[in-house]
Amino acid sequence: MESTFVLARYFSNFLILLIRLGVILFLLPFWSGKQFPKTFKIGIVLAVAYVLAPVVPMEIRNQDILMVLIQELLLGAILGFSARIIFAAVELAGTLISDSMGVSIATVFNPEMGQSTEISTILGLLAMLLFLALDLHHDLIAIIAKSYEVLPVGRIRIDNLLVKGLSIGGQVLVLAVKIAAPVLVGMIIVNVLMGFIYKAAPQVNIFFVSLPVYVFIGLVILFLSTPLLINFLGAQFSGLKEEINQILILAKG
Repeated sequence: MESTFVLARYFSNFLILLIRLGVILFLLPFWSGKQFPKTFKIGIVLAVAYVLAPVVPMEIRNQDILMVLIQELLLGAILGFSARIIFAAVELAGTLISDSMGVSIATVFNPEMGQSTEISTILGLLAMLLFLALDLHHDLIAIIAKSYEVLPVGRIRIDNLLVKGLSIGGQVLVLAVKIAAPVLVGMIIVNVLMGFIYKAAPQVNIFFVSLPVYVFIGLVILFLSTPLLINFLGAQFSGLKEEINQILILAKG
C-alpha cells in the first residue's frame, strides 16, 4: 500500500514537472527551432522530468492541483518568452529593415522562426552565434534547475507573473526599433532626397531609380552598423540572466 502511494506521488510530481520544463524548453532559443525533431525534444523533457521528480520540492495539496498547473504553465511561458525576447526583437527588426528597403517580398526558410525575410534570417543567425558564443545556452539550463530551488512547485505568485508577462510585448517592440534604427533613419533621409530629386526632375521615373538605391544604401548602413549591433546584442544578452533572476524574485513575492 505504501509503495503504491509513493509511486502515485512520484507520477503526479513527474506530470507537474513536465509542464514548467516542457514549456520552457519548447520556447528556448535554439532548442525551439525546427532543426530538432519534436520527438527528440519531447524525449529530452521526459528524461529531465524523470530525473528531477524524486528530488524537486513540492508544496501542494490535492485541492490545489489545478492552481499549481496554471502557475507552472504561466511561469514556464514567461521564462521561455523572456529568453526569446531578444530573438523576437531581432526578427521584428529584420522585418522593419526589409520593409524600409523594399525587399520584404523576398523570404527564406528560417529553422528558428519559420518563413522570414532575408534580413531577418541574417540578423537571427548573427544573434544565435553570439548567444552560443557567450555560452548562454548552458546558463539558461542552469537557471531552469535553479528555478525549482527558488520557486518550489506550489509557491508561485501568479499576480506578479501576469504583470511581467504583459510588459514583455512592449519590450520586443522597443528593442526592435533600437536594432533597426540606423537603417530606418538612413531610409528616411534617402526618401527625403528622392523627394527633392522628383521635384527637381519630374521626368525621372523615381520608382525604378529609388529601389536599387534603397537596397544599396540600406545594405551599406547595415554593414557599417554591424559592430554597434553586436555590442548592443551582447549587452542585452549579458543582462538576460539578471532579467530571468528578477522574474524568479517577482514570482516568489
